[in-house]
This record gives sequence, structure tokens and C-alpha cells, in this order.
Amino acid sequence: MELEREDLTALARGYALLGSGGGGSTTMLELMLRGSAEWPLRISAASDLDPATPCLGVAFVGSTMLLGERMPGLDPFHPLLAAVERWLGHPVPAVCSLEGGGMNGLAPLTLAGTHTVVDADCTGRAVPSLDQMSLFVDRVPGLVFACETGAGGVALVEAGRPIDAERVVRSAIVQAGGVGCTVLAGFTVGDLHQHAIRGHLRYALSLGRSYLAMQDAPLPALADALGGRLLAEGRIVSTAPSPIDPHAGAVEIVGHGGTVHRVVTRSETLAVLQDGRLIAAAPTVIVVLDAVSSEVLEVTDLGLARTVAVIGIPAPAWWSESPERLARVVPSAYGIVGLDAA
Repeated sequence: MELEREDLTALARGYALLGSGGGGSTTMLELMLRGSAEWPLRISAASDLDPATPCLGVAFVGSTMLLGERMPGLDPFHPLLAAVERWLGHPVPAVCSLEGGGMNGLAPLTLAGTHTVVDADCTGRAVPSLDQMSLFVDRVPGLVFACETGAGGVALVEAGRPIDAERVVRSAIVQAGGVGCTVLAGFTVGDLHQHAIRGHLRYALSLGRSYLAMQDAPLPALADALGGRLLAEGRIVSTAPSPIDPHAGAVEIVGHGGTVHRVVTRSETLAVLQDGRLIAAAPTVIVVLDAVSSEVLEVTDLGLARTVAVIGIPAPAWWSESPERLARVVPSAYGIVGLDAA
């Protein structure tokens, strides 16, 4: 498929929805791509390429809010690409997305001028940890991570255990100032057939187009257009951090007729309860919108007295194909117990 410049807004809105309250704002990458990329951009299906083609994935890691203060250059991944190619001993001509929610959904498009962009993704939604990438979840061997360490430095990690890659890369990103670029390599386009979510860019584009076409419609109609369902609508009356996890919290929404909804969050929105009964949980993509403007809200936007709507969008089927996969993306994988859907 060819991605036109006018498709960028819809694609970004689709990835914002799939951020499930996290993943970072798409605005910065929208501006970078709109002004620098040569349009139209060619997007290739994994099935159209030689399975032996080496591939890599790119993403920003850490606090994406810091990118507003530490703007990346127009070619932010170049030093890391050079490092992984030196390590592997061969060029890597294809690129896919590592995190298909929030700003990182757009990240591989920054390489469209030099690499073949493959329509495949390693999460299908925003996730907080690198070891939740599908290639790690399925334990594809030989994976190599490169990341920034600050002051022009590069760290390269080849870890047998996924959690080791997460911990070492995360430590390096902290050393780099809290946010930086990362590249995952050591796999092929053929690996994406089984170990990734194919067609995710096309889905995000379709989702974004539906959102733009229906954002002024009644909320149930908007939810239906997104292939989801309206879970809650009402006014935020309280926000409270978890007493045991400073990164987790709960937002209480009072809806029509006095119904009480509780939205449980960490870096993303993870679960919704209605009068104490669980009605949705990750991996379902739980989206919170401003009920007046239909703006897609991040977890940090959920403040007192705001009127919001909560929509649940089905998760990619990939996560439910095995218990091992599902266990990596339910609320308990985030350290929040008792909210995994039956």
C-alpha cells in the first residue's frame, strides 16, 4: 500500500487510540514526518517480501514527555542502526514497529527513505516493558537491542532472558537522561509471520479514519464505528494513587443514574469496573475520551471534574492465541492483582 501525506492525521489518531491511555503523544512525530518524509510512503506486507530479509524495529523508550524538552534530530536512530549492523555483520534493509500504540506506531516511518517499511507490529497496543514485545514473548533467538546511553554513547545487549534486555536497556536509558532511542534487530521478515501482529498499520489507519469520520457523533455510535463498545460515561469525581504502587492509580467516574465506574491505570489504562464488577481489562484496548470534544486522553490527562467516556476496543487476537502470550499483557503482568478477566 501507499501511505499519502493526507493519511498521516488518521494514522496518528489510530495509534493514539491504540495507546490505551499511554504510548506518548503522536504530535512530535506527526510534525517530523509531515515536513521531512518524501510522500507517498510505500508500506509492504510481510507476505510480499522474502522471508529471509533481515528486519529491525525502532522505538523511543522512557518518559516520552521528556521529548518535548529534548527534541530528537531528524535521523535519531542512525547511530543505533550502525551499531546493530556492525554487530550482526550485514545490512538490515527492513523495519517494522515495536509498539503499535501511541507515538511509536509512527517511529518506523522515519526510516521510510532508507528502509522497506513492513506492516507488522510487536505489541498491537501500548505496553510499558520491552520484554512484552511479541518477539521476546515467543522467545525468538538471537535478538539484539541497541540503545542510547547519553553523550553519543550506544549500548548493545544480546540477552537470553527477555527480562535482562528490559532491565539493562532501561538502566541505559535512565543513564541517558530518562528518554532515548532503541533498535531491536536479529530477526527476519519470516519471523514476523508467526511472532508479530501483521497488518497493524493498516488497522490503525482504518481505526483513525473511523474516528475522524464519527468524532462528532453520539458516543455509542462512535464506539460502534471503532468496533468497540461504550463502557462508561460520566464525570470524574476522584483520583487516587495505589497505596502499594506509586505508578498505579484509580479514577472514579459517576455516570448516569449514579452508576460508579472505576478506571484502573498504570502507564496505560488497564481495567474498568462498574459498581465493583469487572467489565473490561487488558489486553482489551481501553480508551478514555473527553466526552465533549472526543479528544483521546492519556492517563495523565484524567483530572477531577472532567467529563469522559470510556470505550473498549478488542485486543489483537495474537495475544489470546496461547496462555503464555496472554499472561504477558493482563493486569497482573503489570503488578495489579485481582483484575485479570476470566
